[in-house]
Amino acid sequence: MIKQFLEIGEITGTHGVRGEVRVNPWCDSPDFIKKFKTLYFDSEGRESVKVSSRPHGNISLVKIEGIDTVEEARKLRGRILWMKRSDAHLPDGRYFIAELIGCKVFDADNPEKCYGELTDVSETGANDVWHITKDGREYLIPSIPDVVIETDVASDKIIIRPLKGIFDDED
Repeated sequence: MIKQFLEIGEITGTHGVRGEVRVNPWCDSPDFIKKFKTLYFDSEGRESVKVSSRPHGNISLVKIEGIDTVEEARKLRGRILWMKRSDAHLPDGRYFIAELIGCKVFDADNPEKCYGELTDVSETGANDVWHITKDGREYLIPSIPDVVIETDVASDKIIIRPLKGIFDDED
């Protein structure tokens, strides 16, 4: 499902004495966060904050407007930062993992056959691996063009042509 607001990271601590916070990014890289000038403290966009950020190793250092001391910044530890999806400008056919989670997975050659629901994504070096769960059982499929035929997160539907042997009923 296309979501209007998505989690982008968690405030894990402070940096310096001028109110900067350390953010553990839940996105591809700390560079991604620096694209945003406004982030949110809730999933509905009710509590927006103006920000500036910069990568610092594998984290982001974020300055939130109005937070000017280490004491104020310390109170934010553990808070989740959200982004507005429309601010991300993803290319067509690219989705956030949070939007893929929950999609039903169907067979490309037999549209009535549902393999289950996408419940998790593991990022590996070569390609992502999608976790599909059905009746308490988990199956792992590679997210590659030969397997993933169509992804329609607006309809919560993914069409695949699985490799032989992944599901019990394969030849």
